[in-house]
Amino acid sequence: MDAGTLAGRLALYNDNRLKIGLFGANCSSGRAVTKVPERWSGGWEDCLRLARIADEAGIDFMLPIGRWKGYGGETDYQGATLETITWATGLLAKTKRLTVFGTVHAPLFHPIIAAKQFVTADHVGEGRFGLNVVCGWNEDEFEMFGVAQRDHEARYDYAQEWLDAIKMMWSRQDEFDFSGQYIKLKKVRANPKPYGGTRPIIMNAGASPTGQQFAIRNCDALFVSTKKDTLDDTAEHVTRVKGQARQFGRELGVYTVGVVSCRKTAKEAEDYYRYCVFENADWAAVDKILAMRGMTRDSLGAEEFERARRHTAHGLSGLPLIGDPDSVAAGLAKLSAAGLSGIGLSMVNYADELPYFCDEVLPRLERLELRRPRR
Repeated sequence: MDAGTLAGRLALYNDNRLKIGLFGANCSSGRAVTKVPERWSGGWEDCLRLARIADEAGIDFMLPIGRWKGYGGETDYQGATLETITWATGLLAKTKRLTVFGTVHAPLFHPIIAAKQFVTADHVGEGRFGLNVVCGWNEDEFEMFGVAQRDHEARYDYAQEWLDAIKMMWSRQDEFDFSGQYIKLKKVRANPKPYGGTRPIIMNAGASPTGQQFAIRNCDALFVSTKKDTLDDTAEHVTRVKGQARQFGRELGVYTVGVVSCRKTAKEAEDYYRYCVFENADWAAVDKILAMRGMTRDSLGAEEFERARRHTAHGLSGLPLIGDPDSVAAGLAKLSAAGLSGIGLSMVNYADELPYFCDEVLPRLERLELRRPRR
């Protein structure tokens, strides 16, 4: 793929039908709410080691979580995190092929500073930087910043102005003013522009109708939640949102997130999964996460609450892909058949588990013609 075209960026510079990425590695414990000693550190040395393994193996992207405050519990789950734009810039400087995203809360980053940061990362990575725009839901974090959270609809109105202003800074050669309801800028001048005369790929994970419409209008990729027993519903949803994007003259890639435990046998994988995310879950952190979302035993009932606890503990509700290489590859193939463009995966310890996944699962996906052999 040509690095100088937007099409090359959107395809992550390859022809893989199913893109494979790593999600959440910038946070302590990653996405597994577990107390096991081998849980992911989220530290820089481990992230760099992981990025180099991923880059060499042909993994397509790394996507961080925008997190500013941990969730408590015995582990202070996600309490130590690396800021995502500087994290991405560092990883881009140390890799050759990997696309690395920054995850940015629009209300917390001034658009002029943010646009400059994104361009800097993009030049370091020679066109491999991507932007994941988030509007925020965690009241604890906004309170820490002294920023009032807007109501749901206004969050996306603000994000629209924020992104419009940044796109203008990426493209306008002349000096300009920007006058919106929320953002007012005077005599803006922004150079250099993104690498190669195009722009970074933009993604969003809005789950509400308003959030999804924001992604359909503005983004190149939309992340959606998926469950094994609802793949038919997922396929219908993918078809629907892609069709809506085409009405705006745009092609939209639809991605999901998953949790992998892959071992030589299904029993080994299931035993390790049970050991990490059920027998050794940080239940205090799980309960706090659920409470922040208004989900308690009283509000849901005992049975539904326990189901929500288990679903959260295994990776903040990512799709579980647990088993031997054949079954994990088959599960990924079903996602592709449902129309999904790719998946961001998490693991209990990314760097320790990724080599086996790449050695065993990726070749199976190549034989299924979902990925090209690594050159």
